[in-house]
Amino acid sequence: MKQKRGFTLIEILIVIGLIAVLAGVLIVALNPARQFAQARNAQRWNNIDTIMGAVISNLTDNRGTFTCAGAGALPATAKTMADATSLPAGYNIGPCLSPTYAVSVPFDPSATGAHWTSATDYNLGYTIFQDATTGRITIAAPGAELSVPISMIR
Repeated sequence: MKQKRGFTLIEILIVIGLIAVLAGVLIVALNPARQFAQARNAQRWNNIDTIMGAVISNLTDNRGTFTCAGAGALPATAKTMADATSLPAGYNIGPCLSPTYAVSVPFDPSATGAHWTSATDYNLGYTIFQDATTGRITIAAPGAELSVPISMIR
């Protein structure tokens, strides 16, 4: 007489568990774009914090007044931080921050045309302005990904 033998419950559960683990790994492997976008957004937060720290240091050294010979006072409307060659309508803040307050001013990791070559050749890809009423400074990353607005106000 032949015995019929099937799968035990434990064997079936182990196979289902292995399939679930492999499916999870596959889903993460198939969505690296989201992971890279999250990494770039994290870099943007860090860059904005660095720039804001440099601006605050300038304010501290100058008794609450932002002093920048090349750019003048902080703009009242959002302007991209860039030199006149890279972006004629930009706010030329680079020479005011580097090298005194930041060794190298960070730029947006994926914004088109964003770069930092020197204090006379750069486009940071970030915007800055100071609210005339409250005096609060806002630095933002218009190139943020995943529909996540990135800005810092102090």
